[in-house]
Amino acid sequence: MRDDNCIFCKIANGEIPSTAVYEDENFKAILDLGPAQKGHTLILPKDHYKDLTEAPEELCGKAFSLAGRIGAAMKKGLGCAGFNVVQNNGSAAGQTVFHLHIHIIPRYADGPQIVAWNPGTTTPEESSETAAKIAAEL
Repeated sequence: MRDDNCIFCKIANGEIPSTAVYEDENFKAILDLGPAQKGHTLILPKDHYKDLTEAPEELCGKAFSLAGRIGAAMKKGLGCAGFNVVQNNGSAAGQTVFHLHIHIIPRYADGPQIVAWNPGTTTPEESSETAAKIAAEL
């Protein structure tokens, strides 16, 4: 299924030009036009899913496997020291295009910190309560 109003559907299906690094029957992986680092790549499913919660498990597994393959290729081809795999779901999480996509961002030694946070604290009681709320919805 496709959404004719979705820019990522149009890119993934070749209606809008892009610089592809990989393509198969399910995905197109392209260089991001506003890269966080040289080589920043997006994996776009060819079918439209708003976010990770709408996509079939099998597709998600293939997408994250592909992310690992692309990250390994970045390490070899670009000489990066590592890579981040980032997938945002919802506006509050930083999603700006509502078509499931995965960012693979190469990380270079002494480069800027891209994905980081300051660890918080919790109590065992709070952790148990939080885990129970999540588990109840699975």
